Amino acid sequence: MLNVFKGKPKYMTVKPEIGKQKEFPENLWTRCDGCGKVIYNKELDKSGYLCPECGYHFRVGSAQRLAMLVDKGSFVPFSPLVASNPLDFPGYEDKVIKAKEKTGLDDAALVGKAAIDGRECILAILDFSFMGGSMGSVVGEQLTRAFERATAERLPVVVFSGGGGGARMQEGIFSLMQMAKTAQAVGKHSRAGLLFISVLTHPTMGGVYASFASLGDIILAEPGALIGFAGPRIVEETTRQKLPSGFQTAEYALEHGMLDAIVPRPQMAQYVSRLLAWHR
Repeated sequence: MLNVFKGKPKYMTVKPEIGKQKEFPENLWTRCDGCGKVIYNKELDKSGYLCPECGYHFRVGSAQRLAMLVDKGSFVPFSPLVASNPLDFPGYEDKVIKAKEKTGLDDAALVGKAAIDGRECILAILDFSFMGGSMGSVVGEQLTRAFERATAERLPVVVFSGGGGGARMQEGIFSLMQMAKTAQAVGKHSRAGLLFISVLTHPTMGGVYASFASLGDIILAEPGALIGFAGPRIVEETTRQKLPSGFQTAEYALEHGMLDAIVPRPQMAQYVSRLLAWHR
């Protein structure tokens, strides 16, 4: 009978994998993947999705990135493009439709003209929540148009890469061709004497890193971002060697000369603005 009078146990809702996503609309709390601290989601939103305990940088979506980076009302997106299914890959159209409904984006790249602290640029953001930020024909075409327009208007380009999916396997060789296509557009922009700032966010991998993302005149990264072609596990299995601690993190890349700077998210807008001012 004593058990009848015991109060009900109190629980706290925690979603362990939420740190691998960008938005937390349905949950009140999030567990940090860096230190394990449980954080109230409204506090995360106020902090720019940084852990107050360890500074871990949670992934953010393109809309959140815009709000943190560009002057209010200055972003004008390019005309949308629609992905096709050139190989008739089973279920690809449905996957794209679901990604559109989930994110509100037309594809993984949000591209347009913007101003950062009053300085105009062409801005592109790869959103991981859209099929892992993978690069298909639409992403490649949007990025190519971004560099071509920037060349024509003599504007700098700023790209925030967060594509852990690399090239999109559902489009096969059409996706792989975007690596050469975007790299060529970057080259033309560079030969015109114009600035390209590449910002690597977590994770920037595969074909995204192996093409335009690694070709910036200035390459920045957020703390802790995973950067490279193949993931650490695959590299270790292929080479059959034990990898050094922190392999393929932004900190490791900076130490080995692959980055120019690691910039915490709260300082990113000011840092990029200063670079744009210096290179006008």
